[in-house]
Amino acid sequence: MSMQLSPQSEATVAATAAVVAAHADEITATFYPAMFAAHPELRNVFNAANQAIGEQPKALAASVVAFAVQLIDPDAPDFTPVLQRIAHKHVSLGIRAPEYTIVGRHLMAAIGTVLGDAVTPEVAAAWDEVYWLFATQLIAEEARLYALGGTDPEQPWREYRVTARQEHSAEVFSLLLTPVAGELPEVRTGQYIAIAVDLPSGQRQPRQYTVSNGPGADALRVTIKRVRGADGTPDGVVSGWLHEYAQPGTVLEVSQPAGDVVLDNTAAPLVLVSAGIGITPVAAIMADVSQNQPDRTVRLFHADRSHAQHPLYTELREQVLAMPDARGQNWYEEHAAAAPTLVPARSGFMDFTGVEIPTDAQVFMCGPLPFMQSARRELMGQGIAAGNIHYEVFGPDMWAQNPA
Repeated sequence: MSMQLSPQSEATVAATAAVVAAHADEITATFYPAMFAAHPELRNVFNAANQAIGEQPKALAASVVAFAVQLIDPDAPDFTPVLQRIAHKHVSLGIRAPEYTIVGRHLMAAIGTVLGDAVTPEVAAAWDEVYWLFATQLIAEEARLYALGGTDPEQPWREYRVTARQEHSAEVFSLLLTPVAGELPEVRTGQYIAIAVDLPSGQRQPRQYTVSNGPGADALRVTIKRVRGADGTPDGVVSGWLHEYAQPGTVLEVSQPAGDVVLDNTAAPLVLVSAGIGITPVAAIMADVSQNQPDRTVRLFHADRSHAQHPLYTELREQVLAMPDARGQNWYEEHAAAAPTLVPARSGFMDFTGVEIPTDAQVFMCGPLPFMQSARRELMGQGIAAGNIHYEVFGPDMWAQNPA
């Protein structure tokens, strides 16, 4: 990155980074309630479920500390890809530049609250400098993305009408969306949109969903799984509302397409790895490749609870059959032996033992974080370069700072 800390701040950050990192979760857990108390309107931007289980504070803490370390350590990993990913997430949520001032003020106050007398004026000034280097780069990148999308940051949401709905299972459904006015935006294969819903509680909440159809369609398709709470986590309020109320004719507020995990245009073999509803970017990629690169080598690997809960299976099966060098393999936790799949399904969790994988492949994966971490380790163990493994995470993106 081209921006640098002042020499005095660099020395101060180097001396205090370990202390800030050790207290980062506590700092951001203090920061959020204070900020929301002063600016309740920002609750409409942040994912309430991630706040409830503590994931958003961890994500912010990891990002700011990783950015600071990159500023003071020339051997630290380049933060640019992480910053670009954050910018895409923010654009899909309609984040605006003035909100960075609010965040910065409350974040610095939280550092002072948690660290107390350790925060001398010099320490406060150094970490304020870190934050504003972080913020100004994000503001610039987000302004660029808004401009490329033809979006006014003051009006980031656009009305779309549900033109059709398809039920895939009791929990999974697809919506076809078309703009109430104007043309469909350009979507790069693999990108997502956010849908903002005004809930019965009076709260407004956005959620991001992959555009699951390919290029050339006359509507944007999103394929959504109704989230059921488990282990103390709440039900998905937005997916639940959409499951209940989003029917043909419903008008929804939708962001511009965003996301940096997109299909390349090379001829390299493709390996597509997914679990559960993480199959949605795979569906978009397969729709694109089957139309535009039908001879490309493609391997689809999907894990699910059962064949009955495998979203978009029939569509993907048809695309695999139409391509001469496309193959698929599925893993099901339940009833794998009886699953009527094109290739016999395997039982249990995804395991690449005995699976032939082209070592020069580009890998795209989407699914729960532990699943992707495990798959990534296995693929690297089979000779896939880390730089060839691309992934999409919805929710706080902690893995970007701490790949496992």
